[in-house]
Amino acid sequence: MVLRGYVPTSEETLQTLAALRLQSLNSDFSTHAPFPRLEELFPPHVLHARLPPPPHRPPSKCRGARLRAGLLAGGLWGQALAKQRAERDQRLRGRLREEGASTMAAIVEKWKLLQGMGRPEAMAAYVALVREWPGFGSTLFDVDLHAVRPRLDVGQEQPWQWASLTPLSLQSPVGSGPQRLWLGIGAKAVSLYKPGEPEPLDSFCYGRISSFGASDSSTFRLSVEDRDLLFETSQVDEIAQLLNTYLASAGAQRLPRPQEPPTSPPTSEPTVLPQGLCPAARPWQHQPPVGSSPS
Repeated sequence: MVLRGYVPTSEETLQTLAALRLQSLNSDFSTHAPFPRLEELFPPHVLHARLPPPPHRPPSKCRGARLRAGLLAGGLWGQALAKQRAERDQRLRGRLREEGASTMAAIVEKWKLLQGMGRPEAMAAYVALVREWPGFGSTLFDVDLHAVRPRLDVGQEQPWQWASLTPLSLQSPVGSGPQRLWLGIGAKAVSLYKPGEPEPLDSFCYGRISSFGASDSSTFRLSVEDRDLLFETSQVDEIAQLLNTYLASAGAQRLPRPQEPPTSPPTSEPTVLPQGLCPAARPWQHQPPVGSSPS
């Protein structure tokens, strides 16, 4: 999870986590201790993010200019461009090696400071650091949020609209296109994260989810109260199976135990909570398949 970049935290904390991993694997620092590869200790994407982006070349607007560029690409000019790309790639690889060596040196210095820490202590400290992220324990999926619309009655139609997300709000269906997000599925709630951000854009406890299902092999729909969210992902089956597992567990926990007196008198009015908070728990009810509406 850490190496895949699914724990958003600072580079300093990532280096500390790598040092704790070394301490748990090899005990105290020693020049004779086996060193794992850096990508086994530290997220590779962090190093790649330090590299300069490729130069942007604006497209030629003139058709004649594009034609001349195509002709030149097959001759000496094309060879010169290929040489420039090769030189740039070589510089980037050298820069990446330098960044990797610098990061490994910082990790080793932190490892030396852990002298005397036992393996169980190192593992416990590692887990404690990771647990500081609010999303710890959730399974994260890469998804593209394509659209969100209000839920409608049977027979009503409304086209999907592009979604624009703001923290703790999915109400505004405006924007320019799909958004890459993390869909976090945990034991108590489903959350949406902007990749790399520690706080969720929104969270839904299972009492707020009315139905879910696959529209096709790569499209997943999640109905939350009065909204339908449409995701594109390659892990539709995994998401559905995990949601079914947590919902079954949540429903079993909410059912009253036999011969157990009620703790409070029933109320006729539902509890109204601010947006983003979970309503009062109620037994999970099986929802009809996607495409139909509950009676």
